Amino acid sequence: MPMVHTPKKARISLLTQMVLLISIVVLISMGIGTALFSFILDDILDRYIGQQAMTVAKLSAMDERIIAAFETDDPSKTIQPIAETIRMETGASYVVIGNKDGIRYSHYDPKQIGLPMGTSNDPVFLENRSVIYRGTGISGPAIKAKTPIVNKQGETIGVSSVGYVMSDVEKKVAEYKERVVALSLVLLVIGIIGAIIIARRVKRLIFGLEPEEISFLFTEKAAILESIRDATVAVDMQGRVVSMNKRARSLLQEDLTVGKSIASPQLSDIIHSVNRNTQEMNYKILLGHEIFITDYSPILSNNEIRGVVFTFRPESEIEQLTEEITKISSFSDNMRAQNHEYLNRLNTIYGLLKLKEYDKATELITDEVKERQDILAFIMSSVKEPFIAACLLGKINRSKELKVLLEIDQDSYLGNVPDSLDTKVLVTILGNLIDNAMEAALEYKGSDAMVHVSFTDLGGDIIFDIEDNGHGVSKELEPRIFESGVTTKSGENRGLGLAIVKNAIEVLEGQISLGKSDLGGARFTVVVPKKWDEVSREEAIHHV
Repeated sequence: MPMVHTPKKARISLLTQMVLLISIVVLISMGIGTALFSFILDDILDRYIGQQAMTVAKLSAMDERIIAAFETDDPSKTIQPIAETIRMETGASYVVIGNKDGIRYSHYDPKQIGLPMGTSNDPVFLENRSVIYRGTGISGPAIKAKTPIVNKQGETIGVSSVGYVMSDVEKKVAEYKERVVALSLVLLVIGIIGAIIIARRVKRLIFGLEPEEISFLFTEKAAILESIRDATVAVDMQGRVVSMNKRARSLLQEDLTVGKSIASPQLSDIIHSVNRNTQEMNYKILLGHEIFITDYSPILSNNEIRGVVFTFRPESEIEQLTEEITKISSFSDNMRAQNHEYLNRLNTIYGLLKLKEYDKATELITDEVKERQDILAFIMSSVKEPFIAACLLGKINRSKELKVLLEIDQDSYLGNVPDSLDTKVLVTILGNLIDNAMEAALEYKGSDAMVHVSFTDLGGDIIFDIEDNGHGVSKELEPRIFESGVTTKSGENRGLGLAIVKNAIEVLEGQISLGKSDLGGARFTVVVPKKWDEVSREEAIHHV
């Protein structure tokens, strides 16, 4: 059986499509222009004749004879001849005088006198204003004007309605419109010729590519961008987000939106400081409640900077990927610190044994064991939450390595922590504040560095106080101390710790305050509401 070849669907070239498109646009534009001209012409006509109708209407409304006739028993007897005289002298199609009930007192057709007026008088009687409009009445299409008739006491007693029938005028308008259509056809021919010229030029500018080829290239680039695992964001030099890949939209949708300006001061500073050779790697930045590691580089066009491309990776993801290495490294550091400390103790014990000072050696060993046991016993009895207890033990070990005296108030107690409270966030707050306090005290006091921690869960809040004997926070820096990038320390990637603390406290709906410590440095007070759920509340009551 012979094979049947299906003919390929004929494709219209880009040049033909552009000529057709531009021609259609020109045709539509001509149609819109013609319609707009007709609208403007009609509008001018309405306003001109409308103003003339209003002038006649007000002339009638101010005629004292007409006003006085409203007080007579038969107003139309006086008003009809006066209104007809005004109509003939002004060339108006009709001059109708009506009372507040809309009953005619005059009309060019005497049979209509005494009958209700054909159109509404609400704007005149309800809003007490004059109106001009186009409408159709018993005389046909007309431009009409209505104005209130007011007596000497300022009361509206009737309405003056004047109209000009449009039948003759519209014939003349139709002639003008025919001329406009003829001119539009000439312009259409010129537009088609211009469309061919423009289409040929565009074809050259896009290197002769057809729409399908351009579409494939665009789709290919979009697919590449979307496949990048890191969150990628492009912004222009005005700080507006130009594009984001899928990863960026899922991670940063609350902070960055395509078409809107970025709000982060750190990103704005980067955009303003970028140059042709800029290519920053592993820069830390705070967005929302999370720390991101970002790389950025300029977008160049004809050797001119047109924007910046950012890539963002959550620090938490990096930490998760290196969690095992971090655990090993942390374990190694702790072992090294403890090994160093125990080695000193062993050397001392060895010396005492060599000197046959057995009592002193026994005393040193007893004191060392007792100190460790006392710290562990206190933490286990005073802090019932494992994450917080582990955090405090870790900071105690860290303080010994740094040679910083870390004291925990012996009256502190933390037993009633509701399950609804995210203790991991609370550990982040405590860890950052204690680390900052130890660094500040060590920098200012050296070997005399001291940090004091106290906490309580009495009442409806959990309260922590972290104090140090560092240099404190200056008055000028206090209002901005919790802003990202603000720090009293030197070095890069500083000023994030307290910003993280502030955002974490907002997550827990708590508060943080800064004061002067009795030790001489700073005191940070953290207040976190317990936000009891029913299960935690019953457990706490049972515990009490």
